[in-house]
Amino acid sequence: MIQKITDNSELQLAWAIRREVFVVEQNCPEEIEWEFEEESTHFLAKLAEEPVGTARYRETANGFKLERFAVLEKARHKGVASALVQTLVNELKDKNKLLYLHAQLSAAPLYAKFGFKPKGENFWEADIEHVKMEWWKD
Repeated sequence: MIQKITDNSELQLAWAIRREVFVVEQNCPEEIEWEFEEESTHFLAKLAEEPVGTARYRETANGFKLERFAVLEKARHKGVASALVQTLVNELKDKNKLLYLHAQLSAAPLYAKFGFKPKGENFWEADIEHVKMEWWKD
């Protein structure tokens, strides 16, 4: 189940998931993890009522940037990430703006399944190789 976060207690759960995945597991610098929180729309994924994943989007000058997709290790390969991507795309697809994200290379195939296409050269962010991917409504 994916739900839009509507209160601070849910946001704290999402932040705990992001801290576990990005800061602890992937060793990303904590200071870059907490940018643009106030202007973002956050989502929480649950399996059997347990919070296991999160993602967010925010509007930028370029369109809508989808970001901070994180799923706890114990919940991976159970469709959580796919459900998060589908939920955000469904929420934004009728807004007639570009949807884009910076995908870790290991996650790029997941986003490609939903119609995101690589754009430009690969780049490094937080010591992890990424590629920009874009989605336009057909």
